[in-house]
Amino acid sequence: MEKIYGFTHYSFFTEMSELAVRNKSFDLSLGIPDFDIDGRLRDFLKEAADLNTHHYEPLAGNPLLIDNIITFNSKRKNSLEIKKGEISIVPCATFALYTSLKSILNQGDEVILIQPSYYTYAPAVVLNGGIPVYYDLDNDFTVNWETLQSCISQKTKAIIVNSPQNPTGKIWPKADWNRLYELIKHQEIYLISEEIYDTYCYDGIEHYSSFLHPELKKRTFCIFSFGKMFHSTGWKVSYLLAPENLTSKFRCHQQYISYSANAPAQYAVAKYLEIFDPSENQVLMQRKRDIFNELIKETPLQAEHKSEGSVFQIVNFRSVSKTMTDVEFSKWLTVEKKVSCLPLSAFYNSRQNSDYIRFSFAKKDELIIQALEHLRKNL
Repeated sequence: MEKIYGFTHYSFFTEMSELAVRNKSFDLSLGIPDFDIDGRLRDFLKEAADLNTHHYEPLAGNPLLIDNIITFNSKRKNSLEIKKGEISIVPCATFALYTSLKSILNQGDEVILIQPSYYTYAPAVVLNGGIPVYYDLDNDFTVNWETLQSCISQKTKAIIVNSPQNPTGKIWPKADWNRLYELIKHQEIYLISEEIYDTYCYDGIEHYSSFLHPELKKRTFCIFSFGKMFHSTGWKVSYLLAPENLTSKFRCHQQYISYSANAPAQYAVAKYLEIFDPSENQVLMQRKRDIFNELIKETPLQAEHKSEGSVFQIVNFRSVSKTMTDVEFSKWLTVEKKVSCLPLSAFYNSRQNSDYIRFSFAKKDELIIQALEHLRKNL
């Protein structure tokens, strides 16, 4: 695997998917949906093509989209009251993460990364002159607050949190945000809160945003993704919430990197938000999660904790192999057993192995069923 700035290149993720294609395996490795977007969303994009939506939008974003984001968030069960000056439309969540860090980091500042975590976090810190400090979740993937506190130093400038979390499926409730604030309230520490799976919370759990905390909000960059919400990642439209003083800093850098996001897609997303029912998303993906978890019980693999949110389920494979690393097991499962996954160690910079693999259930029902039936018969 190629290394860039000391980190594993994204090619490993695509390598696993390509391995699935070459071996004609059932691909549950990546979180890319294999089903179509809502036809109404497609129609709004066609409508945008017939309008004058082919030039730059304002730096902040399409005014209609900004208004509809305010309305959408006000209708959440955990309602968010947002001002226009707190919203920035951005090309993607990765851009928002990188530019948020650029807005606050000085050379040598430390950023705490809660692992396992998405592969872009640590490189984004390093590329902005920061130093990643890795905190590993406990064995049940919950936060040990005393251990997390020990990671904080005088050099700590930010902490990155992802909820619902990729890859573990864990969700931070209100109590966790309160505990986090108690840890950082006496120091100038910012929060980068990636909440891109906010519409995928299961079993009656409601998404609780960091932006609801009255004090955390003052120091938070909160990231959301329409690509994840609407299964349209290629459209490249996401949004960032931040207090107006941090929004101003963010846009100082944004104007020199991307300026604005895809204009026709912004219009289409704005119109679709007016009719979008997030409960349909939740019901759709919870059903897929439940299909996966019912069928995995019939295999030797163990889903010890059912995913609370996101589109991923982690599974313990040690009842099948005590000796293989998780990378070796993932490749073996893909090549020999014809079902593709990702090793959990791909989401760590602090360790090379684990007892877990990650599957995506953001797939057609028939693919999930066929993949798990195949494992039941062949593992």
